[in-house]
Amino acid sequence: MDQPTVGILHPGSMGAAVAACAATNAAAVLWCETGRSPASAGRAAQFGLTPVATLSDLLDRSDIVISLCPPAAAEDLARDVAAHRFTGVYVEANAINPDRVQRIVELLEPGATVVDGGVVGSPPVGGKTPTLYLSGPASATKHTEALFAGTAVRTTMLGTEVGKASALKLAYASFQKTSRVLVALAVGMAREHGVDQELIEIASRRTDSYLSEPQYVAKTAARAWRWGPELEEAADALEAAGLPPEMLRAAAATLTRWNDVKDGELTLTDALNRLAQP
Repeated sequence: MDQPTVGILHPGSMGAAVAACAATNAAAVLWCETGRSPASAGRAAQFGLTPVATLSDLLDRSDIVISLCPPAAAEDLARDVAAHRFTGVYVEANAINPDRVQRIVELLEPGATVVDGGVVGSPPVGGKTPTLYLSGPASATKHTEALFAGTAVRTTMLGTEVGKASALKLAYASFQKTSRVLVALAVGMAREHGVDQELIEIASRRTDSYLSEPQYVAKTAARAWRWGPELEEAADALEAAGLPPEMLRAAAATLTRWNDVKDGELTLTDALNRLAQP
């Protein structure tokens, strides 16, 4: 597949930056502007993405479509794509559990070929180099891998079994995101008793501990609206594997206390104050 045309669904902070990297090896990267926010339009313009009027336009012109959206919307989005009888490569790169990925495969195949993807890391801007893990049919994963050759998005192949990339993403997220929630709770409890600085001093003796980075609590609060649903997906994956999901569901419930922040700027004090208010 020489210089494919790529469609991105939808250009959020991760999606727009990933799409910009794909543009290096694509004829064009399209996004559908209908119904999207001014913030989405601004990101798309910043990264040089090409607007089209409708989803139908995007699908008719795209060889590869990359789905990066909030986890709850992943199946509805795939259903919309299936309704247009898309026949290209569909990269399902959302933070959803393997069972949901399989349902999306059933929605889209045999017309389209589904590649399971999982992005680990921050958006590829400012020197950041996330890894896109891929699993699925060999030819389609190779086309997807070629799309990011020489860019800030690294790719790693996990084999031909759909679900592996999503499982890896959620396994990592279950630790990384829950650990950040535990930091917020630990610092909040210590602050209530006036020993938060002592707690941080103890943690600083272990430089590999998230607890030594309490300033990240504010970032966790700003991302809670995305992280909570992701942890619910991970909890579903644990339950499907016969493992206890309660810890991740509790972490997701804790994150809901910050849902109204949504990518806002907070101080550590602000974030802890909000956490303490049910």
